[in-house]
Amino acid sequence: MTSDPGGDLSTPRPAPGDSPAVKAKKRGLPLWQETLLLVTTAIILALIIKTFFLQAFYIPSVSMRETLEVNDRILVEKVSGWFGEVERGDVVVFDDPANWLGVDVAPEPDNPITKTLSAIGLLPTGGHLVKRVMGVEGDRVACVRGTLEVNGAPLEESDYVTLPSQSCQAAFSVEVPDDRLWVMGDNRDQSEDSRAHLGDPGGGFIPVDDVVGKVFVTIWPISHWQLFPRPQTFDAIAAVGRAAGLVVSTAPIGLALASPLPLSRLLGRWKAGPR
Repeated sequence: MTSDPGGDLSTPRPAPGDSPAVKAKKRGLPLWQETLLLVTTAIILALIIKTFFLQAFYIPSVSMRETLEVNDRILVEKVSGWFGEVERGDVVVFDDPANWLGVDVAPEPDNPITKTLSAIGLLPTGGHLVKRVMGVEGDRVACVRGTLEVNGAPLEESDYVTLPSQSCQAAFSVEVPDDRLWVMGDNRDQSEDSRAHLGDPGGGFIPVDDVVGKVFVTIWPISHWQLFPRPQTFDAIAAVGRAAGLVVSTAPIGLALASPLPLSRLLGRWKAGPR
């Protein structure tokens, strides 16, 4: 047996019956096609993650200080929303259909790159609000002599309220309607939350369906990194059902890739983030 002196034994040759498609597959895709395929796959994955699992936001205001500081970057998880409900004590990001943000909104991304990155979830986004859930449907939330009470139980809020000696000022008492939430900022003196919108249509309550997800971690700056478990003070509150004294239980909002909560839309100018 003799070898072909002009052949290269290390290079596989297509079989005589191979089709042009099979021959092209054996040769591999051109670089530009591989690059396009990788970029397309990355965009699709980013959209899936943002829609169903995680979304990034940034904090532009002091309403949640010192829990969340101005310019913090946070992640919101949505997965827990598949299995449970929003609970008292959760820090959530929600849409702003009632226009609580008003005109105090920074310009939206103004060039194709930042617009694209925001749309696919690779740039922190804004146009939402972030508050702590203080009451769920059926709850009675009241400010009694500077202390916040839920269903008659006073809350010990020194772990998260900026001014723990006076967690609320103006007296109020509200009952949360079905499918609604009562939300407040941790920086009580500088938060335009449900209290500030008592006289508005909707009475300051926000629809549960407007919740994008639950804030579960600060990712930037590194020095501010923290997780956000529910404060223990909410564990002692009994849920109050309005029908025949029914006790309503709520399932915990977990962590994964985003909760009845969303976090991800890092360049240029962004639309104002959660307030």
